[in-house]
Amino acid sequence: MTGIRLHAPAPGWAIDADVVVVGSGVAGLTAALRCTAAGLRTVVVTKARLDDGSTRWAQGGIAAALGEGDTPEQHLDDTLVAGAGLCDERAVHALVTEGPDAVRRLIETGADFDKTADGEIALTREGGHHRRRIAHAGGDATGAEISRALVEAIRDRGVRTIEHALVLDLLTDAEGRTAGVTLHVMGEGQHDGVGAVHAPAVVLATGGMGQVYSATTNPAVSTGDGVALALRAGAEVSDLEFVQFHPTVLFLGVGSEGQQPLVSEAVRGEGAHLVDADGVRFMTGQHELAELAPRDIVAKAIMRRMQEHGTEHMYLDARHFGAEMWEQRFPTILAACRAHGIDPVTEPIPVAPAAHYASGGIRTDLRGRTTVPGLYACGEVACTGVHGANRLASNSLLEGLVFAERIAEDITGAAPRVPGAPVPHPAPVTLPLPVAGARTRIQRIMTAGAGVLRSEASLREAAEALDALHSDALVGGTDDTKAGEPGVDSWETTNLLCVGRVLVAAARRREETRGCHWREDHPDRDDTDWRRHLVVRLAPERTLDVRTTATHDFPPTADAPREPK
Repeated sequence: MTGIRLHAPAPGWAIDADVVVVGSGVAGLTAALRCTAAGLRTVVVTKARLDDGSTRWAQGGIAAALGEGDTPEQHLDDTLVAGAGLCDERAVHALVTEGPDAVRRLIETGADFDKTADGEIALTREGGHHRRRIAHAGGDATGAEISRALVEAIRDRGVRTIEHALVLDLLTDAEGRTAGVTLHVMGEGQHDGVGAVHAPAVVLATGGMGQVYSATTNPAVSTGDGVALALRAGAEVSDLEFVQFHPTVLFLGVGSEGQQPLVSEAVRGEGAHLVDADGVRFMTGQHELAELAPRDIVAKAIMRRMQEHGTEHMYLDARHFGAEMWEQRFPTILAACRAHGIDPVTEPIPVAPAAHYASGGIRTDLRGRTTVPGLYACGEVACTGVHGANRLASNSLLEGLVFAERIAEDITGAAPRVPGAPVPHPAPVTLPLPVAGARTRIQRIMTAGAGVLRSEASLREAAEALDALHSDALVGGTDDTKAGEPGVDSWETTNLLCVGRVLVAAARRREETRGCHWREDHPDRDDTDWRRHLVVRLAPERTLDVRTTATHDFPPTADAPREPK
């Protein structure tokens, strides 16, 4: 344990549970439902409302070998290719073999997927997939339907929930095992202010960290809270340098910040073309799958074309779909485009890459166990080894489902443990709160230095700027700026600064181009030196400990040995 905590008041109230799940997306709610079904007292904590996480923004769908002629082995092959040599094949095998039944259980829970005329699940293709295996709902509103079904199930089963609550830090007992979490409830519901949930098992399902960049497809709640909490608790994180930039995000103009509208890969899966301002298709000849190449390849091709033409965006042309197809298959995207003055039925859509998905996160084994006993992680916040250096399209919702079920099975199958009483660290070290205005500065630093295009020079500049913000906070600000006061905004900014420093440190260390990590000064993939993982811990003195694994396999977590192949 590091003994590092956020600068926050002591808990003023507490409740007891068997398991606390932090996050209310597909991963968190699935884990909570399974634990509840096994008779465990389960509490779900979420930062906004139950349906405000990243899951409901997912458009394309959920990938699984459900179609005629498709097999888990083919899904595995596509996933390994996209992951660029860094996937854990054991984790991918679990994903693709358990995935189809997990989707069927999701349907039994109440999720309603689109059907073909003969009543079968309708399937589409996305980048990197050689077969149609993406199940979707409401045309392009898959995440919203999954979220609706799971939230409804949570409420029907009476699972205790705490909404509008930012989780602060992990509680541990005298043996260093998980004993719950502290959290701050933002003036809503039964509890207000800082409190605690005492539980022997904590499941982090807090989603991503896209808000560390200026422009992202992630919602405002995606501030890296889970990864930062795990680091403070002494857990290891891995592969944070592999940030997936979605190739086709609606371009809203130079300087646009915050959450940007996504134009799903499924639009390309149905036949849309990427073109430049002259109408020239530039993905043809770049890859055998053209517009349906893995996302890192498409994002890089767009960036190169933008550089060649001196423009800020490219175009996605789907005018040949016609109005009826747009209205039936992609109503959400159509509405978003029209809301910004663009009609995809009659004109190409301006698009550019934006931060989308963190392939890395808190390192886990195949049961979701982290390196801290009793602490689990699943979904985007976790690094299970499934995604490697680049996530295959629509594997994220499936990963949330499969590994949430594995976590619940591990928790419910373990011998009941009476939680030890939470104990304060003998000399807790608080992470200083960044100065006012630091959030915007962090986002701009990260976008400029650690975005799609990276180099030693850009990453060094980003590291120095982030370290300066960290140092300012340590000394309580400067003559011009003062350290922030404890509160949601300053806690989120502290988390963003923490994950930003880790991401940049890892990106500097990895001197190659692989997957969605693109180093202009090291343009080639280097399997001899870099087919391995970077593992980062936060040292007690608040410095970063970055090490490289010996091979592309992860070492076991402290809680359990590796599962055999």
